[in-house]
Amino acid sequence: MVPVIAIDGPAAAGKGTLARRLAAALGLPYLDTGKLYRAVGRRVLDTGGDPADPAVAAAAARGLLPADLDRTDLRGPEADRAAAQVASIPEVRAALLAFQRAFAGTAGAVLDGRDIGTVIFPDAAVKLFVTADLAARSHRRWLELQARGVAAEPASVTADLSARDAMDAARAAAPLRPAADAVRLDTTSLDPDAAFAAALAVVRERLGGLSG
Repeated sequence: MVPVIAIDGPAAAGKGTLARRLAAALGLPYLDTGKLYRAVGRRVLDTGGDPADPAVAAAAARGLLPADLDRTDLRGPEADRAAAQVASIPEVRAALLAFQRAFAGTAGAVLDGRDIGTVIFPDAAVKLFVTADLAARSHRRWLELQARGVAAEPASVTADLSARDAMDAARAAAPLRPAADAVRLDTTSLDPDAAFAAALAVVRERLGGLSG
């Protein structure tokens, strides 16, 4: 069995940190699939286009280059909004589907995003749905922005996250929802070490010897 670990959940729930740690512990490649949509949104913004325009966004997705994922301007409120807009477009998701599946190849991978366990890898051996309440996620995102020197009011961060949640849940293309067989991990009151320990226990149960 190719060891694919699918980690889904809303923004700022801690799934990226968790996925990176799991990948390192298991010796598996890691892909932050949210970066794909952020990079597509940024490509659209670079041209002065509208990230909500299906034709423009799909063209940007088809032209995505590996170097686009290394940009340093893929975070922040503007990038967040653009990512949410392009992610709601079926043609964009279709254009990025093969990239995500090919990434796991024959060696497996840890991938985090919004639809990994429901659409990209519905047969993944391990599926986690990582979540936390809005207050906890807003505080984490605010701290992240502060650490990067990005000025943001806490209330504005909360409003942006709430809007992103609504868009993710309501979109017709791959709405954010836990897979039926996903293990739900609420990190509201967990620090990164505790969340990692809980997730690794699930991996050990599902994959046995792979996780040592």
